[in-house]
Amino acid sequence: MKNKLKVLRAERDWTQADLAKALDVSRQTINAIEKGKFDPSLPLAFKAARLFNLPIEDIFQDQP
Repeated sequence: MKNKLKVLRAERDWTQADLAKALDVSRQTINAIEKGKFDPSLPLAFKAARLFNLPIEDIFQDQP
């Protein structure tokens, strides 16, 4: 799954640790999601969408 977490995080000048704390996950989880090695759970995707005030589809895109 492609995502824009890294871009959104950089726009706010947040580290992976900052984002991880805001989403209540580990920094390693954020790293894995950003690199496309791990897909977030639906609750985590909703939490990220609320944090960035964006629809889920604007953050996460399904890859064909």
